[in-house]
Amino acid sequence: MTAAPTPAFAGRLLEWYDHSGRKHLPWQREIDPYRVWVSEIMLQQTQVTTVIPYFERFMASFPDIGTLAAAGEDDVLAHWSGLGYYARARNVHAAAKAVCDEHDGVFPTDFDAVVALPGIGRSTAGAILAIACGQRHAILDGNVKRVLARHAAIDGWPGASAVAKQLWALAESHTPTERVNHYTQAIMDLGATLCTRTRPDCRACPVADDCLAREQGAVERYPAKKPKKVKPLRQTTMVLAVDAGAVYLERRPASGIWGGLWSFPEPGPDSLDDWCEARFAVLPAGSTRWSTVRHSFSHYDLDIEPVVLRLAGASRKVADRDGARWVPLDSPPPGGIAAPVKKLIDVLRNDFDGPNR
Repeated sequence: MTAAPTPAFAGRLLEWYDHSGRKHLPWQREIDPYRVWVSEIMLQQTQVTTVIPYFERFMASFPDIGTLAAAGEDDVLAHWSGLGYYARARNVHAAAKAVCDEHDGVFPTDFDAVVALPGIGRSTAGAILAIACGQRHAILDGNVKRVLARHAAIDGWPGASAVAKQLWALAESHTPTERVNHYTQAIMDLGATLCTRTRPDCRACPVADDCLAREQGAVERYPAKKPKKVKPLRQTTMVLAVDAGAVYLERRPASGIWGGLWSFPEPGPDSLDDWCEARFAVLPAGSTRWSTVRHSFSHYDLDIEPVVLRLAGASRKVADRDGARWVPLDSPPPGGIAAPVKKLIDVLRNDFDGPNR
């Protein structure tokens, strides 16, 4: 069942935004396409409170597109460490280079040109151009999908093409021609602060009067959840090789999980003694297996078995080389690292003799 677009929808939302919307977030100061773009990418599948310190550090180090484009990938990924979904960081870096190469360092304001940049889809492009340039473009991020699906009681999972088509049509019909920058921020704020996934505050919602989900008494039914699939479980062994107060790290391939990040080697089926001798020309003086660490991705779970190898002289025999490095435990990593790797390094820092855990 789909409600006819309510002409007053945008007006009510803007009135609410004027007195209750968020207007003091870091990316709402000194608004320009670059700052809005970076914030929109960081905010994908990530809470505002989590993003704020990352955004501020990122802007301090990369205040403009040229600085970002000229930065090394390790530096960019290091600023993203802990934020997750690292393909976003690689895409931001690649897009900055594309802007410098193809648009003379000026972020484009043409919709098709923005969508052509790595990591930017229809909704993100619309948000950038609406907020930073005042152009009329509809958006449909996760928060907006939830607002519109409830308001019009749209059945089905928003990831299904037929449902997405309905939601895009609603998004287009509700987007005003004036104050589109404020409207865009308002509808995202509404989904983030009132029309939340659980326990929505319908009493404070500016468009609750004609919300069909509310009329049905079934607000939390919309939008429908993604059909459940049993996530596969994968397993790996990570070697935490320590020698003279340093840990051995390798850069992961650019593609795949944690692409381009620094991590512990995963030796595969080889015996650890054989792997260690081939890699470092020494045998381990001792080893300890820690308890398995489970890390969940959106599409599978990963069980990590950490094995601490205590070495002597390996760091002197095997010098740092491209893609591999001995890193003192009291020093920061050479680039970005994933959350479970950071946790394991923190344990090593506290007691790198490798107690049983």
